[in-house]
Amino acid sequence: MIRPKLELLTPETVDRIIAEARELLQDPGVRIHSDEALELLADAGAVVDRQSRVARIPPDLVQQAVESVPSSFHLYNTAGQPVVHYGDDDVHFDPGSAAIKILDHDSRQARPPVTADAVRYVKLAEMLPQLDAVSTALVCADVPKAMADLYRLYLVLRYSTKPVVTGAFAIETWPVMKELLVAVAGSQEALLARPIAIFDVCPSPPLLWSDITCQNLIDCARHGVPAELVSMPLAGATGPATLVGSVVQHAAENLSGVTIHQLAKAGSPIVWGGSPAAFDMRTGTTPMGAMETMMMDMAYAQVGKHLGLPTHAYMGMSDAKIVDTQCGFESGIGTVLAALAGINMVSGAGMLDFESCFSLEKLVVDCEIIGQARRLLRGMDVSEEPLALHIVRQVGHAGNFLATEHTRRWFRRELTMPSAVIDRDFRRTWEEKGSRPAAQRAHERVEELIAAYEPLPLPTAVVRELEDITLRAARACGLDALPALPEG
Repeated sequence: MIRPKLELLTPETVDRIIAEARELLQDPGVRIHSDEALELLADAGAVVDRQSRVARIPPDLVQQAVESVPSSFHLYNTAGQPVVHYGDDDVHFDPGSAAIKILDHDSRQARPPVTADAVRYVKLAEMLPQLDAVSTALVCADVPKAMADLYRLYLVLRYSTKPVVTGAFAIETWPVMKELLVAVAGSQEALLARPIAIFDVCPSPPLLWSDITCQNLIDCARHGVPAELVSMPLAGATGPATLVGSVVQHAAENLSGVTIHQLAKAGSPIVWGGSPAAFDMRTGTTPMGAMETMMMDMAYAQVGKHLGLPTHAYMGMSDAKIVDTQCGFESGIGTVLAALAGINMVSGAGMLDFESCFSLEKLVVDCEIIGQARRLLRGMDVSEEPLALHIVRQVGHAGNFLATEHTRRWFRRELTMPSAVIDRDFRRTWEEKGSRPAAQRAHERVEELIAAYEPLPLPTAVVRELEDITLRAARACGLDALPALPEG
C-alpha cells in the first residue's frame, strides 16, 4: 500500500520552532502556580523566582525530559485488549469534549445536558465501530459542578468498554477518578500495566500553568496514568497572530509540561497534543473549523513527531450551530487533514459551536467521514502483478467487469460501504423513501444504534464499587443520591 501523508513544515522550520520554543522557556520563562512543580524544577537546575512564580528552564533539562518520554504506548479496553496505539503515524478517533450543551434534533435548540443525555451518548459511542475510544463528552447539569468531571467518567465506565479520553476539573477530583479507573481495571497494578484512560491537561496561554493543571500533570506521572497535553494559544489573542508564531508558543508550553511531568516521574507516558485556534477579529470567536486552526494543529503535530512523541489534536469539529452544510464541510476537511497528518488521537467528532455543544446526529455523520478518511489512509493497493493487464485483456472490448471473479474478489476490499446515513441511491429511490435529508437519516441511525445497545457485562461487585465511589463524592458535594439511570 502507498499511504498518503501531508506535512506543512520543512524540517528546517521545525528545527527553528523547537529552538525558539526552548529560548522562550529561558526568557521570559514559564509562570507556574504550583509550589510542587516549582520545587521540582528548581531542584533540577531551573532558575526559579519564587515571588513572580516564574521558572526559567534550561535547554538541557528540556532535552533530558523529552528523551525520557516513551515514544509509544497503548490504551486498553476493559477486556484488557490493546486497541489504541499512541505512536508512529497510527490514527485513532474519539468524540470531542467537554460540551456544556447538547443539541436536540427535533427542536434544533441547544440546552444543558443531563444524565439521560450522557447515557444515550455513551451507548451510541460504544456502538459506533469507527470510534476507537470514548470521551467524557458531556458535562451533566444535574449534578454539582464540583463533581461534574468524575461523574461523567463514572457514566462512561458504566456503559462503555472502550478506552476513555477524559480530564479532571479540580485537584481534589483526580484521585477519585483514578479510584474509579482502578475499580474497573481490578487493581492499581493492572491499571498501570494496561491503562484504560488518558487525561487531558491544559496549560493556559501564554506560558502559564495553574495549580490545578500542574497537580493533575504530576498526579498522572506519579501514578502511571497517561497524560495528554492540550496547549491552546489563540492566534492574535493569547498567542502571536502568525500561525507559525502560535505554533512556537504551543511548543514552549508543551515542552514545559513535558519537563514538569518527567521530573515527577521519568518514563511516564505523555502525549503532545493541543487545541489552538485562530481568533476571528470580527466576532471575537475562536473558530475550530477554520483552515488556519487546522493548519496550526497539523504543524504542531509535525513538531511533536519530530521530537519522537505521541500526538493528539482536536480536529473534525464545526462552528455551525446545527447539522448543516457548514457542519459537514468543516468536519470533513478537519477529519481528513488530521488523518493525513498521522495524528495518533483525533478528538472532535460530534462537536459544534466552538467546542461547546454536542450533537448525537453529528457524531453519526462524523463517523461516516472517519470511515472515508480511514479508506484514504489505506492508500491504493498495488500488490497485484500485473496491475491490470490480465483483467483488462480478459474482459476485452465487451466492457463487463461485473461478471468477473476479479471484481467479486476485490470490490469489498477496495470500496468503503457507508451506512444508510449516506445516500448513494437514484433520486427516484430517494424520493420513494421520503426524500429525507442527511440530518434526518443520521437521527434515525442514532435511535437505531442506541436501541441495539446491550448492557455491559460488568461484574455486580464492580458496578457497586463504582456507585459507592461516586456516591461518596456526591455526598461530599451536598447531593444525597445520584441521578437515576435510564433502564436498559
